[in-house]
Amino acid sequence: MNLNGHMVRSTKLGLDLVMLFAAYCLAFLIRFEGLLTEADSRVLVFSLPFVLVVKLLCLAVFRVPGRSWRYVGVLEARNLLAALSAATATLCIVIVLSRSSGSRLFTTGQIPLSVLLIDLSLGFSFTLGLRMAARLWTERAEWDRLAGSELRRMPTLLIGAGAVGRMIAKELATRPDIAIEPIGFVDDNRNLVGTTIHGLCVLGTTADMEAIVRNHGAEQALVTIGDLSGRNIRRIANRCAECGITPKVFPGIREMVGGNVNFSVIREVAVEDVLQREPVHLDNQAIAKIVRGRTILVSGAGGSIGSELCREVCRHGPKRLLLVEQAENSLFHIHRQLIPDFPKVSLVPCVADICDRARIEQVLAAWRPHVVFHAAAHKHVPLMEWNPGEAIKNNIVGTRSLADFSDAYGVERFVMISTDKAVNPTSIMGVSKRVAEIYVQALSQRSQTRFVTVRFGNVLGSTGSVIPIFKEQIARGGPITVTHPDMKRYFMTIPEACQLVLQAGSMGEGGEIFILDMGKPVKIVDLAKDLIRLSGLSPDDIEIRFTGMRPGEKLFEELSLAQESVQKTQHPKIFIGQFIPHEWEEINRQVDELRKMVHSAAPAQILAMIQEIVPEFHNEDAVYAEAERRLLPDYGNGLAVTQRNGHGNKPALSAAAMQMTV
Repeated sequence: MNLNGHMVRSTKLGLDLVMLFAAYCLAFLIRFEGLLTEADSRVLVFSLPFVLVVKLLCLAVFRVPGRSWRYVGVLEARNLLAALSAATATLCIVIVLSRSSGSRLFTTGQIPLSVLLIDLSLGFSFTLGLRMAARLWTERAEWDRLAGSELRRMPTLLIGAGAVGRMIAKELATRPDIAIEPIGFVDDNRNLVGTTIHGLCVLGTTADMEAIVRNHGAEQALVTIGDLSGRNIRRIANRCAECGITPKVFPGIREMVGGNVNFSVIREVAVEDVLQREPVHLDNQAIAKIVRGRTILVSGAGGSIGSELCREVCRHGPKRLLLVEQAENSLFHIHRQLIPDFPKVSLVPCVADICDRARIEQVLAAWRPHVVFHAAAHKHVPLMEWNPGEAIKNNIVGTRSLADFSDAYGVERFVMISTDKAVNPTSIMGVSKRVAEIYVQALSQRSQTRFVTVRFGNVLGSTGSVIPIFKEQIARGGPITVTHPDMKRYFMTIPEACQLVLQAGSMGEGGEIFILDMGKPVKIVDLAKDLIRLSGLSPDDIEIRFTGMRPGEKLFEELSLAQESVQKTQHPKIFIGQFIPHEWEEINRQVDELRKMVHSAAPAQILAMIQEIVPEFHNEDAVYAEAERRLLPDYGNGLAVTQRNGHGNKPALSAAAMQMTV
């Protein structure tokens, strides 16, 4: 400890001694109503050093001297009370034992037990009061220092006076450096209306917001409700719009409930908030059983799903997390983000491509993970139509490599993340994931490893997904491009998807395809309109332009095949498809042939092999796209554009291109 720190601690200890001394003396005066006899005075004087030593020892045992006075609160008060109570109990026991043995603790006389009880009350009040006074003085000095700055504090209405709202109000009361001036709460619990919480009055319900905003001059609203459903966020956002104020939220509400209030992450309500469903309830014991204290591998660790999956895994306390990622920058970013948040987890960043069998074997042989979460994949449907060989190499051959070595090196559980586009696929991306599903299911029949697949639809806000694209288009002033007015998709937030992946992974016995409850499908055009409104504009301000469906796309996605006969599991948001057996030898041979074909065979041969594996696969657009590529020399520079017909449902090819497809 440095000299200044030692002096501060000594000063605090000296002040505590003064308070305890005063409390003990005053306790005698109160007990004897201010009329101390000579004998009573002698007891006070001779017992005082002994009493103070016992109290200081108890304070040291409970580590009271090391606690900061600047942030004293309920926990510090509880700890202080426990230390002084322990000291009082010790003194009472010593006095009772000395009396029962017929001896005297002090030759001058015994300490009355009532004095010790009065002393406990006074000692606690004095020492706690000293700490509270120190806190108020330092906060006031800090407030005066920061209040003189040029910062404008925006009048803000806090929506929600529950646990999170109380936490935020308490923090705002001590933070003049935050550009928020809280004017009061709004809460739909009418029993709270009129009450005061941390100096802020509950002014009314959301139904009264218009009058509250007008009377108090609110310019924005901050949603301070934990675990709020998308439906309620939409209701609050619409109510704020009616009142002419902007609603804002904390994106990390779960972390905030744990005690962290980070005002720097406040943002406006996003479409992801509006579309989210009720919070996911997890069986944390089941998840902890497969994760806690174990070595976990996540492939595609730098991607949208993979990175969130890494965070969810770390929250359940693994011994070691292997981050497997072929994109160096993405791996660097997720590794750097995880280090401060989870210092107790050993993080191993592995630059590795799942298509590189030798490297994947090296990683699994060296670290022997207990559980593998396979999130690495090529996912963009139109892009994979232009690059079918890459979809096959990464999504099929890469999956086979990771699955084979997981089997060879004794991985207990292998969880593959799939997509609704694998169901009755019409795209190269979708069918490649379906082939991977089939391979994993077939391998599970001959392996000790529990291979399971988790299938879900689109995730909101993932890299390259529709939300970031729409935001960019709105920022440019439009238009927003939507392929078809009737196109619908299932949506799920990234954290929700990853939590359910973990839950499904803990439930699998091997060979299952788990299907996540995606709720109701959402029209893409409605999503665009919501995003326009949340940007403070109206649909009249931004044009929505329909461009026609792209190669490989479907109007509606499905989550399961008819023959899978989806059944319920013990978790209300996770379903299981009936096992469809496949011969491993046959699928292994077919995948091996595909691996050889991608570099040399004609697209028609590749499609024929895929059709053999997945009979329900139907993709005319792949042939159209291949023909168009041969005619467009600028394709190699990324300049090729596939033309559309009037309806926008299929590429319109030139006569020469049509001949090449025959």
